[in-house]
Amino acid sequence: MTITDPRLSDAIHQLPAALRQAGFRGEVSRDSALRAAMSTDNSVYRILPDLVLAPLDAADVVTCMAVLEQPAFAALPLTARGGGTGTNGQSLNRGVILDMRRHMHRLLEVDPEGLWADVEPGIVLDALNAQLRPRGLFFAPETSTSTRCAVGGMVSTDASGKGSRVYGKTSDNLLGIEIARGRGLIFSGAAAPDWARPMLAAAEAAARAGRAAFIARTPRLNRRYTGYDLERACPETGGFEWWRLFPGSEGTLGPITRIRVRLRPLPKEKRLLVAGFASFRDALAAAVPLAADDPTAIEVMDERVQALAGEAGLLGRLPESLRPRGGEALAYTFVEFNGEDAAALETRLAQCEARLRDLPGIRAVHAASGAEEIRELWAIRSAGVGLLGKVEGRARPVAFVEDCVVPPEELPAFLDGFLGILTRHGLGFGIYGHVDVGCLHIRPALDIDSAADRERLVAVSDEVFALVNRHGGIFWGEHGKGVRGAYLKDWIGPEAYGALQGVKAAFDPAGRFNPGKLVSNEGPVMGIATTPFRPFNAPPGDPLERAFRCNGNAQCLSYAASVPMCPSWKASGDLRLSPKGRADALRAWHEGRQGGTPTVTEDEVMQALDSCLGCKACASSCPVQVDIPTMRAAFLADVHSRRPRSLEDRALRLAERLSPLLLRAAPLLRPLWPGLSRIAGKALALEDLPRSLAEAPPKTARISLRELARGDLPAGTVLIWMDWFSALFDGQVQRDVWRGLRALGYAPRLVEMRPAGKIAGDLGDAAGFARMAKVLARALELGRASGAPMIGLDPAFVMALRQDYAKAGVAVPKLLLVQEFLAEELKRGARWPQVPGAPMQLFTHCTESTGAPQARADWQAVMAALGPGAATPATGCCGMAGLFGHKARHRAMSEKLFDMSWAAPLSEAPEAAATGYSCRCQADRQAGRALRHPLGLIADRLEG
Repeated sequence: MTITDPRLSDAIHQLPAALRQAGFRGEVSRDSALRAAMSTDNSVYRILPDLVLAPLDAADVVTCMAVLEQPAFAALPLTARGGGTGTNGQSLNRGVILDMRRHMHRLLEVDPEGLWADVEPGIVLDALNAQLRPRGLFFAPETSTSTRCAVGGMVSTDASGKGSRVYGKTSDNLLGIEIARGRGLIFSGAAAPDWARPMLAAAEAAARAGRAAFIARTPRLNRRYTGYDLERACPETGGFEWWRLFPGSEGTLGPITRIRVRLRPLPKEKRLLVAGFASFRDALAAAVPLAADDPTAIEVMDERVQALAGEAGLLGRLPESLRPRGGEALAYTFVEFNGEDAAALETRLAQCEARLRDLPGIRAVHAASGAEEIRELWAIRSAGVGLLGKVEGRARPVAFVEDCVVPPEELPAFLDGFLGILTRHGLGFGIYGHVDVGCLHIRPALDIDSAADRERLVAVSDEVFALVNRHGGIFWGEHGKGVRGAYLKDWIGPEAYGALQGVKAAFDPAGRFNPGKLVSNEGPVMGIATTPFRPFNAPPGDPLERAFRCNGNAQCLSYAASVPMCPSWKASGDLRLSPKGRADALRAWHEGRQGGTPTVTEDEVMQALDSCLGCKACASSCPVQVDIPTMRAAFLADVHSRRPRSLEDRALRLAERLSPLLLRAAPLLRPLWPGLSRIAGKALALEDLPRSLAEAPPKTARISLRELARGDLPAGTVLIWMDWFSALFDGQVQRDVWRGLRALGYAPRLVEMRPAGKIAGDLGDAAGFARMAKVLARALELGRASGAPMIGLDPAFVMALRQDYAKAGVAVPKLLLVQEFLAEELKRGARWPQVPGAPMQLFTHCTESTGAPQARADWQAVMAALGPGAATPATGCCGMAGLFGHKARHRAMSEKLFDMSWAAPLSEAPEAAATGYSCRCQADRQAGRALRHPLGLIADRLEG
């Protein structure tokens, strides 16, 4: 669904040059991978745009609008896009996409006394609140996508979430906006320029004419209807607040360049109760009685979501009393209280807890003990949306009727009707939501590739729309309308809809702003059955299957530098370089290879994948495990079955394969190595390669595979397995781990190295990987037969065996991370000498933190038992990621990632240790800090 009219196609081709000539300073791109990334959101739809513009600021938007208002370009569609988290295709369209998230994400001004702030539309909600928090303020709407949704998108969909009963929707927390046209900017807080007055006058006339009909057709609910809000735009006291028409308008009235948000003081006190009920119906019935205690929020998740949370290991974070036992199913209710007076809050909490314990079906009640536990418990509830996307099989829960709102007292009857509809259509589902405001998120499971299920989508939508109307509700209560705007005309009625058309004509006479959404004066609006669907499933066993399962939830687009997923996205802000963007590109390329219409070129997919650091955060942190490194390997295998490999690829594969020989030849190569590494660096465009070969630890510290096969290991033996990089270049870590374990009373031995084949696997050399994996697997079996505990020297090596080997079907004995072994020893009652000295800062490898979520907690427990304790700062990727940071073309990104996440906590640490080889290299290169492994520091202290 791209532009096919030859005249518009010509205009698209001419537009980039016209923009540059006019002084547009942002990015202008027709890159097919970027367009593919912009063709999807968190919905089942896909519309491929023709051009993507990323303006730098409001002046850039004005320049863009001026060019687009020229006769040659006046018919081109224009759609603004924020975080791209819409669940119904809100920002998907053909023509030109205006990417506001890429550069326009600044906090422009804050007035703490006036309780307002001006922001650009691309600022992420959590990023905004992080900057406001030191001032004791926050922007109230709290969405489940707060780590990546843009405030401009929240305005455009009038988003809301937890706490809306008290804080309202986004529209209730706005004070004004600024919009752009080719002749300039219009800000609601200032007099309109002369050229804008006819437009605003026409909009006012249409709004006033339809105001009464609009009010008559919109229910009076907490989650009020917005989008061309004629009631608020024309207050009874007089005047015309034109900006009130924009919340919920989804870009159909033109681009927003500045938003004035209302701020609130951060509540000093917060409390949370979590209750387990025998059934979801019991949890739902609790909503009305619990509202008597005036909580900030009441939220629920049903038994199906609870089961998914259990499968994902999240319920282990619940207190023991709330965990299901013996296979029972529980539904959970979360009740939050905020306030300024701790004593008053405790009284309300106690009243609510007593009320809960008397309700039918109650199984357990837990009061959270502090801010950290409250965050942990809410994270379980927030994970619900992602967990639903993780369901296996061709049919998966889909967001299309999920945010209906009815009066809370109508919820039980509404739920009965809703579930009756799903039962008639034979559909499974999962439920969570905000019962205090009558909003339940119900996602039926569909296979969108199936014509029958696409028909079910339409039939269920029609029936639920009618059901909502019977219960006096609103079909679009939280996530905007998107293509569901096709129901708007019937819902609002012809008179009010005519007024909306008048408003649309005033602001958008050419019908070019997000055309086909919500309101149209010419052609039909997009519908749930007439908008193109994205492919939902790959053929069984296809190596790119996870690319098709990417549902656009966009957890990978989190802004926070301390969150490992996804480093290349955080450093660039380029959607192509995110797991979502790469999945979109791979899916489109795959379709072309299977005989579909080619929309993404192979070279552009290569370019998008080149900057993937291979950290595997997406393989474990993404709710549906969209494992980009594994799919990159499959893509490269296909490509290099037809195209020769680069010199860099061939050299790295060869070095890995021959690493055992290099290790044996190290005494002879050591004097020559500085020169050899310089030559290799120049030939392969690699920087900062190791300038020396490792000095091997004493022979008593090592064990050959032949010796291992003989068995007869002394008591207390711990086998340490190495990757080839550590074996060749990091003698310090070999000695540190060996000395540290000896100091704790063990008899460690460094096992003769065999490469794991990780580089071969990452580069799509399946045969080379299989050969090396087979050899290492045999060696590890020798270790298992010895009965001695086995640990891995480097976390990336350990996680490769757990993740890559498992996906390749290579079974190997489990290697433990160092801290996992020590934590298990601690549980078995191990007694170690007490380590003197102050606490240290301990930095874990990002692959370790995501692949083994308990890694930091295990280190904390171990260091606390040893005496000094350790802080484990939350950091993202350091930017080295194996060989990634050594490649000259990646140097800038590598440095930026270090500065974003590691630089500050490392500079504040008087004594620091790092578990990963890459991390230690990067700290040395970027900060001049020669970090040690934590066991090395333990050995120093015990031996000193």
